[in-house]
Amino acid sequence: MIGLDVSSSSVKLVELGRDAAGQLVLERCAMEPLERGWVTDGNIEKFDEVAEAVRRVVKKSGTRCKNVAMALPPSAVITKKIVLPGGMSEQELEIQVESEANQYIPFSLDEVSLDFCVVGPTANSPGDVDVLIAASRKDKVQDRQGLAEAAGLKPVVLDVESYAARLAMGRLIEALPNKGLDSVVALFEIGAFTTSMQVIRNQELLYDRDQAFGGAQLTQLIVRHYGFTPEEAENKKRNNELPEDYATAVLQPFVESVAQEVGRALQFFFTSTPYNRVDYVMLAGGSAALPALTETVTKQTSFACSVVDPFAEMAVSSGVREKKLRREAPSYLTACGLAMRRFLL
Repeated sequence: MIGLDVSSSSVKLVELGRDAAGQLVLERCAMEPLERGWVTDGNIEKFDEVAEAVRRVVKKSGTRCKNVAMALPPSAVITKKIVLPGGMSEQELEIQVESEANQYIPFSLDEVSLDFCVVGPTANSPGDVDVLIAASRKDKVQDRQGLAEAAGLKPVVLDVESYAARLAMGRLIEALPNKGLDSVVALFEIGAFTTSMQVIRNQELLYDRDQAFGGAQLTQLIVRHYGFTPEEAENKKRNNELPEDYATAVLQPFVESVAQEVGRALQFFFTSTPYNRVDYVMLAGGSAALPALTETVTKQTSFACSVVDPFAEMAVSSGVREKKLRREAPSYLTACGLAMRRFLL
């Protein structure tokens, strides 16, 4: 099964396997840019164009795999953890979940795709279990399904983007000192238009928040400063073909503003929870690897900061161009988490 992440700026594909020793292997990965406005806030506005980009990314990757895991943005999914008595049959659970869902979901259940999973025993309530309900409007689900089918793929899993990112992060947190136990990790995924923050401790989400800033603002600054078209600016940014004063006149102020936004988001976390520090700040997404960003964040926040590499400690198959991969790796966090679902089915 492959992981396919459709964001507002690109489509990313990851296929993972395991070697004889059971270690994860990156078999294939590929990325295809999307034009602005094709996908907005997780909504697919230009279906045919995005479907064509999905076909291109599948072809570019060389995968023969047809089963695919995809995801919806958190804004398109309602999730709720409920407590139910343990020992119920699957059928009893379904009836109970539907009646609970009716209270939380602001539209008719006929318009909704609903799923649930038993998370485990409820803390401090013997005999009860925690159940996670997830619901999304059917049209959102059908859009993702249709995209996969238009590219000749078979949608098997529909996840939530933030959950897929946390799944991929689990491996990386385990690689921290003391296996990351009790470490408070703030993950920032810097997208084109939105930066998503998740604070994780012992596989539990403590806090999450989206902020309206991202890598597209750097493109806008380039357009304003040099008079390029948005397309020219994006291409020159990707290919490192910008004028000599770019680093000081445009990039540095942008990096500082990103670090300030990270600092501000952390302050929101501290004021709305009992926490007053984090152990690690980790950056993912297309702008995560900008020069001097990690150092600027550390200076701004005084917390250790690093760039996420979802493929760390993985073997890489010969078909993957490693140099290009290392440059783009932070963008593949969600796609990597989706590809990992293959081993959890």
